[in-house]
Amino acid sequence: MQRVRITDDGFTTLFSAEFNQFYHSVRGALDETQRVYIELGLLAKMQETQEISILELGFGTGLNALITAGEAKKNQLKVHYTSLEPFPISEEDVKLLNYQTDTATDLLQKLHSVNWEENIEISSNFSLKKVKSTLQDFKTDELFDVVYYDAFAPSSQPELWTVETFTHVASFLKKGGFLTTYCSKTIVRRAMEQAGFKVEKHVGIWGKREVVRAIKL
Repeated sequence: MQRVRITDDGFTTLFSAEFNQFYHSVRGALDETQRVYIELGLLAKMQETQEISILELGFGTGLNALITAGEAKKNQLKVHYTSLEPFPISEEDVKLLNYQTDTATDLLQKLHSVNWEENIEISSNFSLKKVKSTLQDFKTDELFDVVYYDAFAPSSQPELWTVETFTHVASFLKKGGFLTTYCSKTIVRRAMEQAGFKVEKHVGIWGKREVVRAIKL
């Protein structure tokens, strides 16, 4: 399998040999981020508050964080972003990514190069804390407004799509907080419901594939 692939919307995604999955949909890396995490997560929560705390599973290529930082500036939000990543990509892989748009020339490199386990103010609108931890081992007293649930698919990481795991995630969310994800499998939605979420199915990327926003009750 090729290491790098250009997705249908012209952006790069990387292939993880360990999990036998691409980091982003080959149909559209940016399209996926924009629909699942920005529209259903960040911008929806923006209707309630201008200061938003986000927990991401996992940091991966940094695309979700990059686009969120741009949206925070554009909409004058204050975003506190915590991202879990037990298996960071290499500096060589970062150089293969083509996410440096005219509005984010050096930002992607900065997001990847900041120190781990430290809360770093990237801009007046966006702070980032990268945590080198699995979800199962992650502990915090902080409560988040939104969770970007961007784990690899259940076929590769089944342990991250269980009732027990979603119950663990729910403990990090404020009441009414959102969990957004690309995966809408019936078994996943049922696990979320059993963990105390109200699950919404939304029209997905390109108007076809369904995606999920789960709300903590």
